[in-house]
Amino acid sequence: MTVSQSQFRAALFDPDLAAPPGLSDPQGRPAGKRFNVYRNNVTLSLIEALESSFPVLRKLVGDGFFRAMARLYLRQHPPETPLLMFYGAAMPGFLADFAPVSHLPYLPDVARLELALRLAYHAGDVSPIAPEALTGLPPEVLPLARIGLAPALHLLVSDWPIHAIWRFNTDPDAAKPIMQAEAVVVLRPAFDPAPYLLPPGGAAFVAALQAGLPLGQAADAGSAAPGFDPGATLGLLVQGKAIHQITGVPA
Repeated sequence: MTVSQSQFRAALFDPDLAAPPGLSDPQGRPAGKRFNVYRNNVTLSLIEALESSFPVLRKLVGDGFFRAMARLYLRQHPPETPLLMFYGAAMPGFLADFAPVSHLPYLPDVARLELALRLAYHAGDVSPIAPEALTGLPPEVLPLARIGLAPALHLLVSDWPIHAIWRFNTDPDAAKPIMQAEAVVVLRPAFDPAPYLLPPGGAAFVAALQAGLPLGQAADAGSAAPGFDPGATLGLLVQGKAIHQITGVPA
């Protein structure tokens, strides 16, 4: 009997299922025990991959709970690629529907932040502009400039203090989070990415730049927030080496 790929895959990620019928070892004997060992090793590898990908999430719920939750997660969301560095993309949605953590409504956004950090780490490299390339533009053409942003940049807007929660669980000197909305931009100024808290209006400003709008229109988008200062967010992007191109201005 030939074992189908779908049968093998279903049994591999569900320990309640028996080994696929017809599975045998090199000597032709039923391979049930060998399959169980292999299945257990695969499960442990995937759980370890999730633990590495979501260290703050793991800390928030505790090691034992995280591992039990990860087992349920991998049954619902087995890997779609052999690249385990990208495994866990469905975690935010899984958490949003996972009743045992419904009293911690910020967990999905914490997971999104940790995913963004991982994606930023593996994003392609670009050469950042020199700061004077932006500051040297004449004031009359500055609003026309279109900003090319680095692939490592990720923008997250949350109803929860995801930056403060992340810091509180990674920095022993960080203050306890205050439950308020926060917007975060993930940048990679060197080898490792980091999240940066955006000032008022900064998220709308960055989102407009991501959409390809010129600086003047992006500033208009951010100006809806009281106290918006486009220079503060631009400075953050320059320092974070997140701008790699300026177009739309006269040569």
